[in-house]
Amino acid sequence: MQGKIVKGIAGFYYVDVVGSGVYECKAKGGFRRDGKKPLVGDNVEICVLDEDRKVGSMTEILPRKNQLIRPAAANVDQALVVFAAARPKPHFNLLDRFLVRMEREKIPVILCFNKEDIVTEEDVKALEDIYGAAGYPLIFTSAKEETNIEILKKALRGKTTVLAGPSGVGKSSLVNRLVPEADMETGEISRKIERGKHTTRHSQLFLLGQDSYLMDTPGFSSLSVLDFEKEELKAYFPEFARWEEACRFHGCDHIHEPGCKVKEKVEEGAISPVRYKSYQEIYEELRGKRRY
Repeated sequence: MQGKIVKGIAGFYYVDVVGSGVYECKAKGGFRRDGKKPLVGDNVEICVLDEDRKVGSMTEILPRKNQLIRPAAANVDQALVVFAAARPKPHFNLLDRFLVRMEREKIPVILCFNKEDIVTEEDVKALEDIYGAAGYPLIFTSAKEETNIEILKKALRGKTTVLAGPSGVGKSSLVNRLVPEADMETGEISRKIERGKHTTRHSQLFLLGQDSYLMDTPGFSSLSVLDFEKEELKAYFPEFARWEEACRFHGCDHIHEPGCKVKEKVEEGAISPVRYKSYQEIYEELRGKRRY
């Protein structure tokens, strides 16, 4: 039988088989020997061991369209990156690191700023000037007031979306608005493995509708991007692209070079100084990384 991994905890994988239900599976020993790790979102083949108890064995991981290491996920179409508009105030460098990661993996991003009910119009405009101007689709929501939840649902329709963001921004509240039965489903899984109430410590996939899945992931407080060269970084800031050909030097890194059009546009306000500051900080970190 073929299905999709919707959750993995402590070596147990919960595989949803359309028309048959969710099976609790262990992965065959050969996966570890071959260096393969099943991920939430993987399409897999299973062998049913006990139909009444819905227990099986995972025998094959089917080819992936893509995969992420952090958050750990496979076969995603887009990322819904959630930060709070306030309380806590957005950590721009952390957000930009995540956007760099998604740009590098070529995964489209929708930016969601939650807690819209506690900020001013000026606060909203400031975020639009930073990230809307960089080309990212923005949705401002309030899980508490249910603001723009239907707009968010429409943006997720027909896609497998990985939901990610730091802790404390209201991701779980958004999940409960988008998938009201989510608490019930996670409660059932928790009882089956004799765990306590659900907290988002593991990635989990929820069905939103036909061909629409939402993957909830643990919150993050830091995110390293130190696995590529500093010369690549500029390609992951899409707002730089339209000005690069006008730089004096071919291959300009937009840091110290004279005649840099990108730096000129930052000074003019056409490129957000907030984004450029993140670029500088990540660039310097990449430049200083140790090589062996």
